Amino acid sequence: MVMRSATTPRLLADSLPPWWVLLITGIGWTVVALILLRFDYTSVSSISILFGLVALAAGFMEIGLIFMSHGWWRLLNVLLAIAFIVSGIVAFIHPGSTFLALAAVFSFFFIFAGTFDVIWAISARHEIEVWWLQLIGGIIEIVLGFWAAGYYGRSAILLIAWVAAFAIIRGVRDIVLAFRVREIQHPA
Repeated sequence: MVMRSATTPRLLADSLPPWWVLLITGIGWTVVALILLRFDYTSVSSISILFGLVALAAGFMEIGLIFMSHGWWRLLNVLLAIAFIVSGIVAFIHPGSTFLALAAVFSFFFIFAGTFDVIWAISARHEIEVWWLQLIGGIIEIVLGFWAAGYYGRSAILLIAWVAAFAIIRGVRDIVLAFRVREIQHPA
């Protein structure tokens, strides 16, 4: 039997970010999704800027890993940091070209991710009861990847729709989480 102290809820409340920060990020993700769903040049710029921010963050993370790695791993971290940072800067300078490159690669990402999901679902079918959900998701990813492969218009639509769906899900999640954190931090 595990004894819970009276300070456990207070420790949890203190370790969480302020609820209003989650509310603001949730609203921000929802606004990004609405911008993306306009399917115009604003969508292209928004996706390129998001990619640029993610690439810069990954580059800075790789810089941090340089100091913790040794040998050939350090060289790999240096090369990845340079590649990520350069990619992030290029995304800000040439958003149209960045979007074209992302759209061209995105259908292949779906094919690879779907294949991995199908393999994982089949291998986990004895351990997880709902393994078939992963299988269905993987099959859908593979079909969408082949549907969009080789045709820029379809790849661009798939990329915009996927990023917009991610932003909506992230926004709703953060808004719901904000009110849950508020309940924990400010009990009635």
